[in-house]
Amino acid sequence: MSRQSVSSQNSNPSSSDGPGDSKIVLKQRITLVNGCALIVGTIIGSGIFISPVGVFVQCGSVGLSLIVWSLGGFFSTIGALCYAELGTTIVKSGGDYAYIREFYGPLPAFLRLWIALLIIRPTSQAAIALTFSNYLVQPFFPNCPELLPDSSIRLFAAVCIIILSLVNCASVRWATRVQDVFTAAKLLALCLIVIIGVVRICQGHFLYLTPVEAFRNTTSDIGRIVLAFYSSLYAYGGWNYLNFVTEEMKEPHKNLPKAIMISLPLVSFIYVTANIAYFTVLTPREFGISNAVAVLFGDKTLGVMTWIIPVFVSLSCFGSVNGSIFTSSRLFFVGAREGQLPNILSMIHTKKFTPVPAIIFNCLLSLLYLVAGDIWSLINYFSFFNWLCIGMAILGLLHWRYKYPDLERPVKMHIALPITFFVAAAFLVIMAVYAAPKECGIGMLIVLTGIPVYLIGVRYQHVQPKWLDKGLNSFTIGLQKLLQVVFQETQLS
Repeated sequence: MSRQSVSSQNSNPSSSDGPGDSKIVLKQRITLVNGCALIVGTIIGSGIFISPVGVFVQCGSVGLSLIVWSLGGFFSTIGALCYAELGTTIVKSGGDYAYIREFYGPLPAFLRLWIALLIIRPTSQAAIALTFSNYLVQPFFPNCPELLPDSSIRLFAAVCIIILSLVNCASVRWATRVQDVFTAAKLLALCLIVIIGVVRICQGHFLYLTPVEAFRNTTSDIGRIVLAFYSSLYAYGGWNYLNFVTEEMKEPHKNLPKAIMISLPLVSFIYVTANIAYFTVLTPREFGISNAVAVLFGDKTLGVMTWIIPVFVSLSCFGSVNGSIFTSSRLFFVGAREGQLPNILSMIHTKKFTPVPAIIFNCLLSLLYLVAGDIWSLINYFSFFNWLCIGMAILGLLHWRYKYPDLERPVKMHIALPITFFVAAAFLVIMAVYAAPKECGIGMLIVLTGIPVYLIGVRYQHVQPKWLDKGLNSFTIGLQKLLQVVFQETQLS
């Protein structure tokens, strides 16, 4: 499609950032604090509050589960450090989509974009929004959680997505402030849990943390340990999200690695200490059968203030949805800028300097999945694909180390880190396929549906009929006028 657009000269945009900052581009407004809040706030969703049970059930013991949580944090930190090298070498937003395009070309990158657009991003946002809504409504039905109205839950989830999308459209600063505030709220809730745990330990309630009890019933099944590790890594998911907004960071060469080095150890510490705190109150049996560990923990320790935990779980999910919307819209924006999605998605507002069309598009997809019904099975089909794409990005990093040894790398990790991480990522993909071949097979078939879409919509787009091209251009210009958006000036100059 030809790049026809409303002239940016007629919009006369102004910015409060200074007279020399009026170019219509995505502004570098993400500070180190914002970056830390984005990573921490996206990683810490509902999982650590609701059900860290998956790790414990597979491990069989308290001690081994704590070791697995620690290893998951260490492994995620290694991956994030490798991504710090990628993000400061290839300074493009879009995360592993941008890196796969650089390393392997447009088709593999499009398949990554296709699944992120079609399944991963909208379903995950819808799922987190549903959890937010569920815990928001729950205090109104304290004795009858099974009577929670499904229509009300989905309505509140839709309101959550719409409000946060509007905030992201209105201002990058507003979006980052929302992220900062709700990240602080979830950290406050987890600190409360940890403090209660410390008090309980000081009172002598640490039976299940003693060496004998901690490792009682530890599994010797390697397969179960691997599945436990996989569950912990799922809880650490989001460590690479800051790479989706690299271009909007202030001094990314400095702040990207700093944010990673602050955020990942912090999250790891919180995850491990929160699990320790749980076991000062709950027995392993109670822990293993609970669907909402933190809520049960609060019921036993907070008395009349038990409502605090559901509220904080809801706030935590709200912040996670915001972080996901912020990064997802940038992924779609970059994909369109590379010519792999409709042009309208690569445009930004002439005064707000936000990718309004990409944010609206992301919002509509998420709302669609809220209406669609069961989305959890779709999420399960693509856990292996995420690790496949991450592994491909790290393999590309290793290849460029060999091919371009003199390339400027502001951040350069020891070669052992990307090698170790790639081997582990490959192992996780193989284990996922081995453990769930049917689900992975279905997921791969859905991935492959992107090939004809790529051929028709991207590779051979130039042969489309003139009437269709003209119609699409007219539609794009109409949306531009409605949304007051244009291409970045750097692309028009």
